[in-house]
Amino acid sequence: MARRLNISPAYVNLLENNQRSLSVQVLMALTEAYGIDGRSLVQDNEASQLADLRALMRDPLFASEQPDLTELRAAVDHAPRLVARLVQLYQAHRSVVDQVKRLAGSDAASDLRLSTPETQIHDFFRDHGNHFDAIERIAEAVGARIGGPHDDMYALLKRHLRIEHNIQTEVRRISDMPETLRAFDQQNHSVALSEALDHTNRIFQLAHVLGLVEAAPIVDALAASSGIDSEAGIARLRVELTNYFAAALLMPYDEVLTLAQETEYDIDRITAAFSVSFEQVCHRLTTLQRDGARGVPFFFLRVDRAGNVTKRFNATEFTLAEDGGACPVWDLHGAFRVPGLILPQFVELPDGARFFTISRTTDRPVFSRQTQDRRLVVAIGCENTHADRIGYARPYNMDGPGLYSQIGINCHVCPRQACAQRAHQPLHMKLPLDTSRRGRTRYES
Repeated sequence: MARRLNISPAYVNLLENNQRSLSVQVLMALTEAYGIDGRSLVQDNEASQLADLRALMRDPLFASEQPDLTELRAAVDHAPRLVARLVQLYQAHRSVVDQVKRLAGSDAASDLRLSTPETQIHDFFRDHGNHFDAIERIAEAVGARIGGPHDDMYALLKRHLRIEHNIQTEVRRISDMPETLRAFDQQNHSVALSEALDHTNRIFQLAHVLGLVEAAPIVDALAASSGIDSEAGIARLRVELTNYFAAALLMPYDEVLTLAQETEYDIDRITAAFSVSFEQVCHRLTTLQRDGARGVPFFFLRVDRAGNVTKRFNATEFTLAEDGGACPVWDLHGAFRVPGLILPQFVELPDGARFFTISRTTDRPVFSRQTQDRRLVVAIGCENTHADRIGYARPYNMDGPGLYSQIGINCHVCPRQACAQRAHQPLHMKLPLDTSRRGRTRYES
């Protein structure tokens, strides 16, 4: 077998014992030598299952000796359904613990749910690799019917909605719709946009409305297959899937992937080419995972000034924070000090996984003097093995010492000792404390 695949017998042994993953070259060699379908050897959800398993094993619940990566891979390979049930059970446990903490002392404690719609939607997107080919295809078909250059998209969308669907578009004053950015009245064939929206967001909202009309059957089918049982969760999922359609329509897959690769993922260049916003491009980059034409696998995170996570999508093994309190060593909040500037950073998790990230502020619609400067920060990142494909990483010596910032997911579960930014005592370990010595923080000496 080693001779036919042009690899060493030792490497075959490592593959058989789940100590190495199949490379593309070996997978192609297997296909050619044995006439098998390579897809039968690769499970699409293996990476996400392994990431979920690694994440839950970091919980203080499992403070005893940890299984190594080889054991976790073996579990995913040989008992995937058992792993899926374990992850499901752990997510239910986390949700119950979180809600008990929030409802402590409240009469509402009996109204606990096993998981939040936001978590279910995040998991549904990641189970699909953050890519929905059926939505991509219908967006391409609709885009071909609309035609025209990207910088005319606002007029083209208004025209298409009017001619094809008899839907009239109107921009209204903030005083006429003070709490609403977009209102679609399907019965009366009209859509109203708030003047608080800038040009790129007006385009996106019209693309979303077009998705409500033309992509509804596909969106409904995906929502029905999601396993989400709450009405609010299904409604939220439909919104996110229709947003996916809007992004795919405004930034066609092949065009955006080609430009991203040509410019080394220069987000400003992509923003200008498609007349979209910085945040919309960042989100779109996480979806470029089509078989045979994959881009860099990114994760996406959006946070507010208080550290609350307001949106997250993931095409990597990075464990994203679900709630506030993300690691302060990861300089997301530093972007608030320099609005509009992109901040690159190399980070390393406690388990040794390394990532390259960039973060930048994004503006929100302004309704009044009181709603000024309500910026959020958008961050995207990828595994460090892809960093050489990204222009923002070019100025850095990726082999040099001291490049990676040592971060964790949350202080409560971070095992790093002597961290100058520690805000909480970790739940799963006791830090050394000597009354005669003051360490970097009050939690250790």
